[in-house]
Amino acid sequence: MTSATDFIFEGSTTTNEQTIQQGTFTWSAPSNIALVKYWGKKEQQIPANPSLSFTLSNCKTITSLSYFKKEEKGIAFDLLFEGQPKEEFKPKIQKFFERILHYCPYIADYHFTIDTKNTFPHSSGIASSASGMAALAMNIMSLEKALHAEMTQAFFLEKASFLARLGSGSACRSVVGSVVVWGVQADVKGSSDLFGIEAPFDIHNHFKNYQDVILLVDKGEKQVSSTVGHDLMHDHPFAQERFKQAHQNLSRLKDILQTGDLNQFVALVESEALTLHAMMMTSMPYFILMKPNTLQIIEKIWAFRAKTEIPVCFTLDAGANVHVLFPENNKDAVLAFIREELSEFCQNEHFIEDKMGTGAVLIK
Repeated sequence: MTSATDFIFEGSTTTNEQTIQQGTFTWSAPSNIALVKYWGKKEQQIPANPSLSFTLSNCKTITSLSYFKKEEKGIAFDLLFEGQPKEEFKPKIQKFFERILHYCPYIADYHFTIDTKNTFPHSSGIASSASGMAALAMNIMSLEKALHAEMTQAFFLEKASFLARLGSGSACRSVVGSVVVWGVQADVKGSSDLFGIEAPFDIHNHFKNYQDVILLVDKGEKQVSSTVGHDLMHDHPFAQERFKQAHQNLSRLKDILQTGDLNQFVALVESEALTLHAMMMTSMPYFILMKPNTLQIIEKIWAFRAKTEIPVCFTLDAGANVHVLFPENNKDAVLAFIREELSEFCQNEHFIEDKMGTGAVLIK
């Protein structure tokens, strides 16, 4: 079994590190949407329960990492968001570099310029920290690969997911695969708390190229950050039952994804979404991230599904926005429904059409 110490960089046997003086890498990494949710974590971004997610395709972060070797050792970087300095993002990146320094000591030798942009609104509940930290981790690993040419691709991806997790837990699910499991789960071979893995089982055709339309109910900053929310699970009266339920639901969802049972998929995914928000509403202090329009959308989806028998369902992340999930062959009918009945509940009638993707991509 892989341990964290396996990811400590100890130098290369084949590459002269003095020759890597400067360069630039660019990666894109997608957002992801958890179907079985993780809520609550231990030290070092270890999840309190396992999760399973669909990787997205269109909602992504594109990050360039330029670097040059410097004289003095230490963490040093500039941060640009959409080409402009973004000072308020720097503390999170600083903390990330501090966390990974033990595993990537070479970062102290370089000055970095990080230039990043999203294809979707930042901090609006579309897991921008997940895609952002995953893209940054892929760039860091490209530098490590340059320093250590004999690295295997499997190790590259595992460590990238491991590093991404130290920036934002769910970022480890944005590195590879369409369906990703993160967290130790007895009936998922190779599952780990340290990194996400591509689901090691066959996915039924019903779930291939599954669609996700994200209804942007509220594009503003969340009132309560996910970090604060996770911390409130430590003394939560229902935490232990929730963690047990997540294991059971992941086993059930694993079977559903293999058998193609769309009705069971709908029931489990919606239950998981509402359970996540129930945990928020029953913590102390309690909080509500859903908005009135979130509830209006949910009720409309239920009515539409009952009327048409189309297996469309919703899920929610830690925010007010609604992810509308459905099979590709129902796309025309569901998109018409969204335009005619749901878009009015979105901020400026804005929604994003997305679908399952396959993970991070090297651009340069």
